[in-house]
Amino acid sequence: MCCWPLLLLWGLLPRVAAGVSGRTYPHRTLLDSEGKYWLDWSQRGSQIAFRLQVRTAGYVGFGFSPTGAMASADIVVGGVAHGRPYLQDYFTNANRELKKDTQQDYRLEYAMENSTHTIIEFTRELHTCDINDKSITDSTVRVIWAYHHEDAGEAGPKYHDSNRGTTSLRLLNPEKTSVLSAALQYFDLVNQDVPIPNKDTTYWCQMFKIPVFQEKHHVIKVEPVIQRGHESLVHHILLYQCSSNFNDSVLESGHECYHPNMPDAFLTCETVIFAWAIGGEGFSYPPHVGLSLGTPLDPHYVLLEVHYDNPTYEEGLIDNSGLRLFYTMDIRKYDAGVIEAGLWVSLFHTIPPGMPEFQSEGHCTLECLEEALEAEKPSGIHVFAVLLHAHLAGRGIRLRHFRKGKEMKLLAYDDDFDFNFQEFQYLKEEQTILPGDNLITECRYNTKDRAEMTWGGLSTRSEMCLSYLLYYPRINLTRCASIPDIMEQLQFIGVKEIYRPVTTWPFIIKSPKQYKNLSFMDAMNKFKWTKKEGLSFNKLVLSLPVNVRCSKTDNAEWSIQGMTALPPDIERPYKAEPLVCGTSSSSSLHRDFSVNLLVCLLLLSCTLSTKCL
Repeated sequence: MCCWPLLLLWGLLPRVAAGVSGRTYPHRTLLDSEGKYWLDWSQRGSQIAFRLQVRTAGYVGFGFSPTGAMASADIVVGGVAHGRPYLQDYFTNANRELKKDTQQDYRLEYAMENSTHTIIEFTRELHTCDINDKSITDSTVRVIWAYHHEDAGEAGPKYHDSNRGTTSLRLLNPEKTSVLSAALQYFDLVNQDVPIPNKDTTYWCQMFKIPVFQEKHHVIKVEPVIQRGHESLVHHILLYQCSSNFNDSVLESGHECYHPNMPDAFLTCETVIFAWAIGGEGFSYPPHVGLSLGTPLDPHYVLLEVHYDNPTYEEGLIDNSGLRLFYTMDIRKYDAGVIEAGLWVSLFHTIPPGMPEFQSEGHCTLECLEEALEAEKPSGIHVFAVLLHAHLAGRGIRLRHFRKGKEMKLLAYDDDFDFNFQEFQYLKEEQTILPGDNLITECRYNTKDRAEMTWGGLSTRSEMCLSYLLYYPRINLTRCASIPDIMEQLQFIGVKEIYRPVTTWPFIIKSPKQYKNLSFMDAMNKFKWTKKEGLSFNKLVLSLPVNVRCSKTDNAEWSIQGMTALPPDIERPYKAEPLVCGTSSSSSLHRDFSVNLLVCLLLLSCTLSTKCL
């Protein structure tokens, strides 16, 4: 801990400030639903700085947790007591017991308390040498927070009761440097009087027609419009581009998403063009790029999907939330495009039950990118943001990039994926994709608590493995995906023959006897899955030939489709570069903090009283 200069006479002032504030923080979010706890933060080289502004005269708690709960968390507690600031580094064990960390890695920079609020500013290294600290990477971080009306005493902080919560954030998103005009025109895509059922989770879908423009415009910013008081009810929003072959009758009413009676028109809305999640910020396009509207190639109909979170089963809730799209006639140099890459959403995407870890891969093949880019943009396209998407079993996603057999820098990754926090990641530097490159979307799942197979599909209990790439200039390629061959998957469980021609879906097994007249889904569920069998199946699936989709804007296909063998020299899983504690590396995937500690101990002979340099 640093030594604090006595800038004020503590004994003379009941409310004090310590240090000198005035630092700027490009990121800011409200952590609670009552407007009492604000968080600001900024990356500064190998360090990260935080500012907490909380409506309390007691202690303020903040930390990082692997699950969002108190167990195995990295926590800091601070405040101003009797005119003196304090900040202590704590951790909890697996039993949620709070212990003071023998290695204090948080540095107090500023503290202030008045009659209503406490403000604390502090810094720490992104990667410390402390096994009790959580390394901060480009992955999602589950932030936990708490406060109390009394300051922490010698025995530590008192229990916070209900003054606590958790929020998922991506703390290392690049800073936004462009300033947009306050006079920008906009239009809203907002739900109208949606009745929220008294159940914990509801997904509501509503189609909208984009305003008709007589000439080309660019959307340059999208931000959430959340009904006041519903900040904790509206959990996340996705905006999809739909087919243009509709009339306005599809706009008449919304419907629950993923419901058996959901309108067929909703199923044409497959490409995400924007995503927002609770705690997230609006999205601004780079200064040279915009989302085009007003031309025949642009979206005419879109689908707004809103996830409502109502854990207390409150009745009578009516919501009017959505998105606001800011646009300009000052056309930018490039039109933005979106490519959906990864695993083709299909029942042929299979994940066995009871698996603590299972890996799936979706391939955007070099043949697809070769043909589409050579025809449309031989000099390549430039990716500036990525949305990684999976469902409830998802635990981690990586978007890998290869050129002529050599692996390039990761396009994007999230090793602590949270289904309830999905937004576009800005790339620190734009990355170019050339003809003949190939991409792999690599997803890690956990089905340990499931007794039956998990299938690829639209529902949240089904799975996806997708990457949505925002890039420029826009080309005629919307989907570059794959799915492994199903027949070789079925051979693993002993299936020998299916009924042909296929006249029912899911198709029916003919032999052997134990699976006769069962659908392939029932046969897969009947198989006695063990962890050993699951691992063998995973190894097989990752080596199978894949069916490829290489789709144009109008859902027509480029000529590259059908069965394709995978490159033989792909290293699995992705191997990260070793991380040195106390430093930052934005260009490589970081290992978890236990490995970081080992590297430090081996290479730097760290002690509890010295920092890793």
